[in-house]
Amino acid sequence: MTRFPFATIILNNATSATSKTFVTALVFNAAVFAIEITAFTILRPYFKAIYEPRTYIPPQEKRAKPLSSNPILWPIALFKSDYSKIIKANGMDAYFFVRYLRMMIILFFPIWLISWAVLLPVTAVNSNVDGRDGLDKLSFGNIANTKQTRYAAHLILVWLFTFWVYYNIKQEMRHFIITRQKHLIDPEHAKTVQANTILITGIPAKFLTQDALHKLYNHLPGGVKKIWINRNLKELPDLYDRRMAACNKLESAETALLNTAAKLRLKAQKSAAKGKDPAAEDVEQGDVRSAEVLVPKEKRPTHRLGMIPFFGEKVDSINWSRDEIAVCTQLLEEGRAKISEADERGSSHPDISDDPLNEVDDNPEVEQSTMPRLTNEASAMVHDVKGAAIGAVGAVKGRVGGLIGSGELGVYPPMNSAFVTFNKQIAAHMAAQILTHHEPYRMGAKYVEVAPTDVIWGNLGLNPYEQKIRLAVSYAATAGLILLWAFPVAFVGAVSNISDLCERESWLAWICKLPSVVVGIISGILPPVLLAVLMMLLPIVLRLLARFEGIPQRTGLELSLMTRFFLFQVLHSFLIVTLSSGIIASLDDLLGNPTSVPTILAQNLPKASTFFLTYIILQGLSGTAGGFLQVITLIIYYVKLFLLGSTPRSVYGIKYSAPEVAWGTLFPTITLLTVISLAYSIISPVINGLACATFFLFYMLYKYLFLWVNQQNQASDTGGLFFPKAMQHIFVGMYLQQVCLCALFFLARDENKKASAVPEGALMVVLIVLTAGYHIIINNSYGPLIHALPLSLADRTYTYTEDRVDDNPGEPRQSMEDKAKLTDQGLASPDSNDESKRLTEDDYGFSHPAASRPQRTVWIPKDALGLSDEELEKCRAAGVEVGDENAYMDEKGKVDVSGGPPDFI
Repeated sequence: MTRFPFATIILNNATSATSKTFVTALVFNAAVFAIEITAFTILRPYFKAIYEPRTYIPPQEKRAKPLSSNPILWPIALFKSDYSKIIKANGMDAYFFVRYLRMMIILFFPIWLISWAVLLPVTAVNSNVDGRDGLDKLSFGNIANTKQTRYAAHLILVWLFTFWVYYNIKQEMRHFIITRQKHLIDPEHAKTVQANTILITGIPAKFLTQDALHKLYNHLPGGVKKIWINRNLKELPDLYDRRMAACNKLESAETALLNTAAKLRLKAQKSAAKGKDPAAEDVEQGDVRSAEVLVPKEKRPTHRLGMIPFFGEKVDSINWSRDEIAVCTQLLEEGRAKISEADERGSSHPDISDDPLNEVDDNPEVEQSTMPRLTNEASAMVHDVKGAAIGAVGAVKGRVGGLIGSGELGVYPPMNSAFVTFNKQIAAHMAAQILTHHEPYRMGAKYVEVAPTDVIWGNLGLNPYEQKIRLAVSYAATAGLILLWAFPVAFVGAVSNISDLCERESWLAWICKLPSVVVGIISGILPPVLLAVLMMLLPIVLRLLARFEGIPQRTGLELSLMTRFFLFQVLHSFLIVTLSSGIIASLDDLLGNPTSVPTILAQNLPKASTFFLTYIILQGLSGTAGGFLQVITLIIYYVKLFLLGSTPRSVYGIKYSAPEVAWGTLFPTITLLTVISLAYSIISPVINGLACATFFLFYMLYKYLFLWVNQQNQASDTGGLFFPKAMQHIFVGMYLQQVCLCALFFLARDENKKASAVPEGALMVVLIVLTAGYHIIINNSYGPLIHALPLSLADRTYTYTEDRVDDNPGEPRQSMEDKAKLTDQGLASPDSNDESKRLTEDDYGFSHPAASRPQRTVWIPKDALGLSDEELEKCRAAGVEVGDENAYMDEKGKVDVSGGPPDFI
């Protein structure tokens, strides 16, 4: 008989191997869980920077209270904590992620109880199939060919569980829509520039002016507040990056100079104390005027120019950086002046007589009859919004708006995209939903809820046709990657059943001679670990493909990555493993006896559940415990602080920057567990209890992380848009479950080799159709409500008025003073400057940083010798913005900070 290497994947003698694999994985991961949770309990009170940074990093009003004063009772305090507080702490995305985990607990808890009470006895009692023992005895494949009527239990439960899933999906989607809409109209969010702005791409050239866009969008309620036309800035972004790199270099060099001076003084003091160096007495008496006097020229920080290390001209880092910053600043100012000179123009009362809609139809009769009416209506609407329109262009013509104003090509021509900020929030949502242009693909891609820091500036200049081509190429490359990735993932599936492989392939016979525990580790623990490593390599490539596609938002990249990564996860972490552990294992028998195809497939497909049981255990025990302990984060924190904490900014970044999560990879990792659990909930009901416990542990873990540890950037919050995608993933799990069961029912044979479960299979076809119909209904009913606000909520949305700006002009200043006091007292973190950052971003709006942002303030520490004062003066004399607020260096040259950097850039 022909041998196939992968044909040995499945355990034909699964009796001891299946139980051994499961027990080995369970014992090992339970031990890891106990050790890591114990270590976390011991370490948590002593390392607040790792385990409770949100108790001191955020502003005073947003800080979390300590988890528990009793170091042992923290699980009880965590269980009782309110997960809804995550909205205020970390935003809507984090809240809905934890909400999804909570939903999975509610979903699987009754499934667990009912399936164990019904299906385990049905499959195991008085029903035996040769070669099945241990866990296999509890699976679908253990129904003997003389007990086929027992399939009725599986059929009834799959229908019951499916309708239970239907109910939960509807409830959660309803909750999502209501909560998201409340978030969008919440005054704190609604008044931000993000909530009132849309990004339009694919704008024709004749609309790339302030006048044309004002005339077009002033038809909407409230009119236009500001317009930013994106431009091809050519060399300016590179100059901006050069200046930023020079600022980093100068910070590092200045700090290194002060560090060297401190060490030389310390050495001089020791020499003076011993009476060995009379000159050192002058240092001891404070005769140190400048770093140049104390630090010899050969010890000043230097570096080499050029791209090749160790080659190029050697320069003094401080002097070179100062000159580089000054040169880049001058060139940036010259370029910005050219933009301003060429483009600062516009009118708050655009001439409607030359409306572009005149070109819609060349029929003069239509023009004569229709255009006067359109002109009169437009004039009336402009009159209605006169108060809002007056001053709108004035704002655009200000310091920022003038930089990226109207439409003449000039030195920096406009690209085919623009940001439009409206006076009414509802107008932005209406603009995102209406049909804007009369030609294909023109002004078709519109994005609402865009934050300035979320923009990918390099993707704003693509024309619509190029973007469509890039989209096709991107997904074609994704499909190709899927095919190529199948080979290593199939190999992992083979390793999951290594004991059968070593028995049937002589060149691997030595593995069978290893201790049984080692074989159990290889087959039960190693495959899930290898699979996790493989999946860690994917996001890098998939993010590049999403960026190549032309997505203009970083959050858009994560949403695209979620879809792509989930596709990979299902195909390779589930389907390929299932096939390699089931069908491929039967190739020898299939070729030897083709008529036995139905029976062999029905017997072998359920065996793949052993791998997924171990995978669920790995994630639920080792995965969650590792998330609590964060041993790698703990080690890296102090290593980075010791090795990389050389400047105030680096120390600030290490000590006061809380970790974040990447939704594009985190969500699919969790939804994959849902797909696996649903797919095997009837075939191998043991998985239901493990899944329920795993989701509970993940719920506890991420509730802890988002309330006490993580700090998500609110500019990257989508308002929960990952959640409806996760709902789609649940449907994938149901489809896989139902299709698999349908096939198994049709493949079932009785003792006479005749089909014995055709009615059950037919009813499964009906259930699949019902699921597809329900899926369509959910998408049609809730899909239109996911992104934009409905007109029925217009009276509750935000409206900009100039009175709002001038109500309390001193309020922001007072707020900043209060925050400065808190920072000086060590009670507030550097992130307490968030309010200042938000106001500043509103001022700059959506102008490109290279076209508007000033030089980032160089941040150096105050030193004990007072040398930093002279360095500050020299930097300022060279035209460099510099400051030493909240940063200091002790006598030994160690840098520390007590607050945030001097500015927000």
